[in-house]
Amino acid sequence: MRSIGHFIGGKEIKGTSGRTADVFEPMTGDVQAKVALASKAEVRAAVENAKAAQREWAATNPQRRARVMMKFLELVQRDYDQLAELLAREHGKTVPDAKGDIQRGLEVVEFACGIPHLLKGEYTEGAGPGIDIYSMRQPLGVVAGITPFNFPAMIPMWKFAPAIACGNAFILKPSERDPGVPMRFAELMMEAGLPAGILNVVNGDKEAVDAILDDPDIKAIGFVGSTAIAEYIYSRAAQTGKRCQCFGGAKNHAIVMPDADMDQAVDALIGAGYGSAGERCMAVSVAVPVGKATADRLMEKLIPRVESLKIGTSIDPSADFGPLVTREAVERVKSYIDLGIKEGATLAVDGRGFKMQGYEKGFYLGGSLFDNVTKNMRIYKEEIFGPVLSVVRAHDYNEALALPTEHDYGNGVAIFTRDGDAARDFAAKVNVGMVGINVPIPVPIAYYTFGGWKKSGFGDLNQHGPDSIRFYTKTKTVTSRWPSGVKEGAEFSIPTMK
Repeated sequence: MRSIGHFIGGKEIKGTSGRTADVFEPMTGDVQAKVALASKAEVRAAVENAKAAQREWAATNPQRRARVMMKFLELVQRDYDQLAELLAREHGKTVPDAKGDIQRGLEVVEFACGIPHLLKGEYTEGAGPGIDIYSMRQPLGVVAGITPFNFPAMIPMWKFAPAIACGNAFILKPSERDPGVPMRFAELMMEAGLPAGILNVVNGDKEAVDAILDDPDIKAIGFVGSTAIAEYIYSRAAQTGKRCQCFGGAKNHAIVMPDADMDQAVDALIGAGYGSAGERCMAVSVAVPVGKATADRLMEKLIPRVESLKIGTSIDPSADFGPLVTREAVERVKSYIDLGIKEGATLAVDGRGFKMQGYEKGFYLGGSLFDNVTKNMRIYKEEIFGPVLSVVRAHDYNEALALPTEHDYGNGVAIFTRDGDAARDFAAKVNVGMVGINVPIPVPIAYYTFGGWKKSGFGDLNQHGPDSIRFYTKTKTVTSRWPSGVKEGAEFSIPTMK
């Protein structure tokens, strides 16, 4: 059985805390590895390595830092298939889905390759008599990322690529459920020419998280996970004076207008609602058809599509989705389905009884579909994070607009319509951070920023795009004047640019 330690100071080391966690293979239910859980002392060792290496890395010119990123891109592409299978076997998502996970992360690495341009400051000649003003962006020092199980490739790259390109050293605490790919990324970054200590990986649980939050040498933290933990990390980080960006849960709506292309809308709901077994923060979990006729047509088309979903192993290329990440995740989703029935929703398709022949111990669940869900039900209010789609019927456009606008979560939302005026009005008015128009999962490309509103996001700056450069740097502004031709004498009033 594999033993997974930590990656500190340029190499993998064994854990010393004496605590480990099981890493399962979700498609079989078997334990495939033991991962070490870091102690506070092990986190501190990683920070000390990072701190010792960071100053020289910050002094390395941006072009050379960009070359490391370019080489890392090349190496990940070389090992693409092996990384995708490793990810699929630890997480449960299918290999094609795992490849998408890796690709969306690589797009942010590609963005970070432009760091020489992204770090350019501003310059004003002659801002005053003989005075020039310019600004520069400088790294924070040692920063950290705490990343989730559902995107074990994408989210780590979203965090460490811009941070390292900016000249910081990075401490990565990935999910202990699927740590294999983050550990491989650390090895590949070393192969790409990154100095030892600039990227350290500490595997662990709450003890490691708290050690990161409390360490005085860690200047900033990025987190993705549940809202409850996002709030905890954000508040505790703020208490210790750290810069922090935390992204939490979601309840993403898809509004289906009467004029929508119904086949397109159904395809979108099936892919976005059930892909990766619904274990995505950008999954569409609520469909909102506008008007009874639209709702009836939608359900007529949705039910057979959900019933015919193909659930398979992670390595089955024909599977629509694979198992969930753990047995506890399966039981949690089942409990929400039970709750929905008790609350009075109509369970149109029940996936609770699904069994995978030959893989009876795996963590499988079929797709479920609820109709007649109302906004006071817990299955509407709370994130289920599984292959469950809820249909909430709206009488008109204004009622449909109000649902995502008034919901506690505000990550992503979509509208399906042929009406440009309706789409434009919706995009302007909906109180949600990312909007798709006939696009079910509106994840922006890497040079735009990603982030939700309300209880889906905490902090002033979002992930990737220009916000990531702002988050991982601090701005220094220099006002300069040289003595030649400057009038002597003290001035006691506040300086102005007359």
